[in-house]
Amino acid sequence: MPAAPRFSARTIGIGAAVVTVGVWTAFIVIARASAGRSLTPFDLAFARICGASLVLLPWGAWLVMRARAEGSARDSFFGLSPLPLRLTALAGVCGGLAYALLAYTGFFFAPASHASVLMPGSLPLWTTLLAALILRDRITPLRALGLALIVLGDLFVGGASLLHALEGGQIWKGDLLFMSAAFSWACYSIVVRRHGLEAVRATIAITVFAFAAFVPAYALLTAAGLVRSHLASAPVGEILFQMAFQGLGSVVISGIAFTRMIQYFGPVRSTMITALVPGLSAFGAVIFLGEPLSWSLFAGLMLVTAGILFGVQRSRAPGVRPIPAGAVAAAAGGRADG
Repeated sequence: MPAAPRFSARTIGIGAAVVTVGVWTAFIVIARASAGRSLTPFDLAFARICGASLVLLPWGAWLVMRARAEGSARDSFFGLSPLPLRLTALAGVCGGLAYALLAYTGFFFAPASHASVLMPGSLPLWTTLLAALILRDRITPLRALGLALIVLGDLFVGGASLLHALEGGQIWKGDLLFMSAAFSWACYSIVVRRHGLEAVRATIAITVFAFAAFVPAYALLTAAGLVRSHLASAPVGEILFQMAFQGLGSVVISGIAFTRMIQYFGPVRSTMITALVPGLSAFGAVIFLGEPLSWSLFAGLMLVTAGILFGVQRSRAPGVRPIPAGAVAAAAGGRADG
C-alpha cells in the first residue's frame, strides 16, 4: 500500500487559510440572508450549536474515553471536552457563545456589507492590541500604519450610522454588535495561541461548552415565553440547512481550519490573512442580496483591506512561531486528536 501523503506545515497553513476565507465569506452573506427569513438570532445560534454538536460531542467523548484508558485524562467538562474545565469555559465563552450571539443579532440590524468590513476589519485591530498586551507581541511601524487604516475604514462605514442614531436608525446597533463579535473572536484566538491549543480539541471544547450552557437555557426561556422562537413554524429544510452550514461548515470546518492557521501563522498574521474576506463578502452582498455599495462603504472597504495588507508585511515577531512540521504531518496523516 502506498504511504499516505504527508503535507508540509506551509501547505497545511495555506490550505487552512483558503478554507477559512471561503467559509467566512459565505457566512456573512448567508447569515444576512437568513435574517430576512423565518428564524430569530437565538434560533440561528441554536441551529449552529446543535449542528456542530452532532459531530463534535461524540468526537469529544471518544477522545476523553481514550485519554482515561491511557491514564492521561484531566478534568473534563461532563466527560465531553478534551480540554480542562477552565480552558473549556474560557474558549467556549469567547469562541462559542459570545461570537455567535453577537454576530447573528447584528445581522438583524445592519446589512451584510457593513459586517463584511467591520467583522474581519476589526479582528486584526483587536487581535493586535490583545497580543501586545497579553503575549507581549511587538507592534511594528507597518502594522501600526495598517491598524490606523483599519480604524479609519471602520469609521467610514460605521460612523455614518452612529451619526444617524438620534434619528431613530437601527444600523448602528448592528455595527457595534459586529465589532463586539470580532473582539470576542480575537479573545478566542489569543487563548488558542497562549495555551497552544490543538485545532480539533479547541473546536470540540467551544462546542461542548456552548451546547451545555446555551441549549438548556434557550429551551427554558423559550418554554417560559421570555425568548421568542420560530423553530416550530420555520420550514424543516431551512432548519436543516442552517444546522449543516452554520454548524458543520462555520464551526467544524472553519473552526478547525482557523485554529490550524493560528498554529502556523500566529494570531495576528492569521487574522490579517483574511484580507480577502471584506471585499469578497461586500461584493457578494451586492450581487446576491442586492445591497447598495455607497462611496463611504467602498472607501471604508478599501481602507480596511489596505490596512490588513500592510499588517501582513512584517518580519516574524517573538512569540509567533509555526508549529513543528512533525506535528502537522501527523495530523495530516490522520491523527484526529493531533
